[in-house]
Amino acid sequence: MTPWGWSIIALLAGFAGLIWSADRFVEGSAALAHRLGVSKLVIGLTIVAFGTSAPEIMVSLSASVRDAGELAVGNALGSNLANMGLVLAITALLVALPIQPHLLTRELPALLLTTLLAGFTLYDGQLTRLEGLLLVAALVVVLAALALTRRAHPEEVDSDIPECTPVAAALWFLIGLVTLVISAELLVWGARNLALAAGVSPLVVGLTVVAVGTSLPELAASVGSALKGHQDMALGNIIGSNLFNLLAVMALPGLIQEPVMDRLVFHRDYLAMAAMTLALAIAIGVDYRMRRNAHTGPGEARGHLGRLIGTVLLGTYIGYYLWLLNTL
Repeated sequence: MTPWGWSIIALLAGFAGLIWSADRFVEGSAALAHRLGVSKLVIGLTIVAFGTSAPEIMVSLSASVRDAGELAVGNALGSNLANMGLVLAITALLVALPIQPHLLTRELPALLLTTLLAGFTLYDGQLTRLEGLLLVAALVVVLAALALTRRAHPEEVDSDIPECTPVAAALWFLIGLVTLVISAELLVWGARNLALAAGVSPLVVGLTVVAVGTSLPELAASVGSALKGHQDMALGNIIGSNLFNLLAVMALPGLIQEPVMDRLVFHRDYLAMAAMTLALAIAIGVDYRMRRNAHTGPGEARGHLGRLIGTVLLGTYIGYYLWLLNTL
């Protein structure tokens, strides 16, 4: 078999392993933490939230150790673009997504501030160890702030934690973790080889193939939930995943490798992600305010994200890809 063939097999096996093991790891971790007396609030804010970005985090870690920090940064930015321009857009085209009040007062402002911080770290084309530490510190601050606000609103805490014995929880935790690590190694190895064979940078592979691949589980979960009528959490999950991608996934290459990148990472990829994030925030805010006189009770959804913004996000995402291909 040719090197191309082995690289593609490794890439596909890595994707499949990440998709399967992320759920097993999160379920085992959450059940084990619950058995050890960790509160559901903390579990929801850390382990469950981490689960949506587990594939990206493991790929980033593997890429950074393998001296492919550009691929890790591209994965973080590309995953955020895919979350908004693909996952959220397609879900909104299928069914209107309700806008919960706390998104405008907590999660969305946190995402906008985090996006500005990410721009600060990428502006000079290098992600240093100090900037990586800054991103990690910001993650701690964001989690602490969300914990304080959610403690005051316990009805918002997700309590869906699997019930299983301590042995089973520990076993699934270990199986999930080991499979995550192996799958990430396979994916990064295959992606780097494909990049070399195609004559493109690992950054481009991270922005395209790897980013879309690691976002496929979120696409399947969001669309499946929406079609079953459980679309309340879709928008919040995307915002939370984007927060983790910028503060956790992107911090790893800075902490491990300190990659030096092409200036296009900021002027093309980051600015495209920031523009889409701002457009999403404006759309959510405008729609919410326009519907503020609707008959809704305290804490209920007011407004929705529908086909119009879904079309705009998808069109912007396609436009970004055309721009990316034009600059190769």
